[in-house]
Amino acid sequence: MVDAKIAAALAVQRREITEYYVYSALAKICKDPGNAAVLQNIADEEKKHAQFWQNKTGTEAKPSRFKIFHTVLRARILGLTFTLKQMEKTEKKISLATGNLAEHFPGADTIMRDEADHEKKLINMLDEERLRYAGSVVLGLNDALVELTGSLAGFTLALGNTRLISLAGLVTGVSASFSMAASEFLSCRAENDPRAAKSALYTGIAYVITVAILILPFLLLPNKFAALGITLLAAVLIILVFNYYLATARDLDFKSRFLEMTAISIGVALLSFGIGFILNKVLGV
Repeated sequence: MVDAKIAAALAVQRREITEYYVYSALAKICKDPGNAAVLQNIADEEKKHAQFWQNKTGTEAKPSRFKIFHTVLRARILGLTFTLKQMEKTEKKISLATGNLAEHFPGADTIMRDEADHEKKLINMLDEERLRYAGSVVLGLNDALVELTGSLAGFTLALGNTRLISLAGLVTGVSASFSMAASEFLSCRAENDPRAAKSALYTGIAYVITVAILILPFLLLPNKFAALGITLLAAVLIILVFNYYLATARDLDFKSRFLEMTAISIGVALLSFGIGFILNKVLGV
């Protein structure tokens, strides 16, 4: 029977060698030379740690090919920073579970402590384009959510059917996306920001994608109230997913940001719904 302490050490060793291959693979697919160097630096550290544990266990651990595959795939889809921050959180949990190994393996406490500190510093050195323009995405996303949920809620009572509502919403949304992109461009140019064009592009794309998602229920469902309900649910899900992504990648407070953005979007929608109701009664449309 394998000693429990050796088994625990082998588990840590397997994690370390797996992460060596993960970081090496991420370094190879990374287009930015600076980020690639950071990732390879982390990979080299992981290899040293794996060798430390191999010296203690006397066994060569095999990496988890599945973890390597799905981590690299996640990084391709969601970005390096988000993926690495998630890995960092997982590692903290594992470190807590294996902290007692230091009592039995001299040097383990230093290895684990240095690893956590070093990796965090290296990860914070990463410079990823999608996060540099996060402010522009927030601008487009937030404005689309607030303006369009409000407009669609008002149109639901003021107009007759879902086709008419979706048409009005689409015209409003597309026009507003161009307006927001132009405003972001002019704002950045006024501050002599060389990234003005890209900032405007990110703002406009975020706005258009949000508009498409929010209007889709009105194109698919004949019942306008059911479509509005699904649209509001979709708005909450967009806020949830985006804020979770941003909070993870930038170490921000997820709960407060999610609640604030949700309250504003739903609040404006309810207010617009009320205005639509009043106009419907007063004008008899």
